Amino acid sequence: MTITILAPQPYILPEDLPEDDIQDLLDTEGDTEMPDSMSRFNKIVTPGELITDDPQFMKGHGTYTGIDKAFASVVGTITRTNKLITVKPVKSRYTPEIGDLVVGRISEVSQKRWKVDVGARQDAILQLSAINLPGGILRRKSESDELQMRNFFAEGDLLVAEVQAYFHDGSVSIHTRSLKYGKLRNGYFLQVPPIYIVRSKSHIYNMPGGVDVILGVNGYVYVMKHLALPTGTGISVTRLEEEASEAIYSNVNEDIPEITRSNIARIANCIKALAKMQIPITETMIISAYEASMELEDVGDLVFPEVQERIATEAKFRR
Repeated sequence: MTITILAPQPYILPEDLPEDDIQDLLDTEGDTEMPDSMSRFNKIVTPGELITDDPQFMKGHGTYTGIDKAFASVVGTITRTNKLITVKPVKSRYTPEIGDLVVGRISEVSQKRWKVDVGARQDAILQLSAINLPGGILRRKSESDELQMRNFFAEGDLLVAEVQAYFHDGSVSIHTRSLKYGKLRNGYFLQVPPIYIVRSKSHIYNMPGGVDVILGVNGYVYVMKHLALPTGTGISVTRLEEEASEAIYSNVNEDIPEITRSNIARIANCIKALAKMQIPITETMIISAYEASMELEDVGDLVFPEVQERIATEAKFRR
């Protein structure tokens, strides 16, 4: 029996097809989609929904196979790269990348390391060797340092750190070897979907009203009283670094004036309003929402859904 291989017939686009529809028919490589079950790219699929029954395609993340068929395993949009099909989830956990600034909470103290909840699929690892010692002392960590680990970070403590590297099991290591990283206090913690956090060169912002905002790429946000490094005439830079390093591990909150506490609550509610309205959260957008909220004398009014919607809408048009 002779087998003849026929060349595939090209798919000719209709002449009257709108430009937007033409773009929808193109994949990431610029190839034209065939008018079959694969013509549903950029459409939302649900778990168990058939993506394609063509065996030539490779199945990637967000899919599972069954008798030469590919099905979606998550809710998301279909993405095709050459012969690889993946489904990008509409909503998923944070995926760490090296260099990300993250806010986390200590979940466990282990031998020479802490486990930190950063909202990812696995806890991040903060090793004892990846922190600064009180006083800014530069030396190898000893057994006495290991015995004092809970004096540095205990279960439940919040911290800001940077993603440093990946481990073989997919988890990541973080570090706090900088004066801008360390334990967090004098503020309020909130969580937003990480998809709304816009990556930028800096994620630590000085806001109006004596308030600092730390936007973790992982969706963890900390709003706190402005932290000013100690200054003084005749004090060396080394001494200033030592005082700042010692303050990093303090568990005592400072006295916060009522006006500052009000500003912290106002900015935190503005961030919640932006996230609720699915608006990207940036420094400019937060300031715009803060200015729009100044029309309200009572900060408590910002918890009402209709007020949050109005504030977020005004901020969107103010920028």
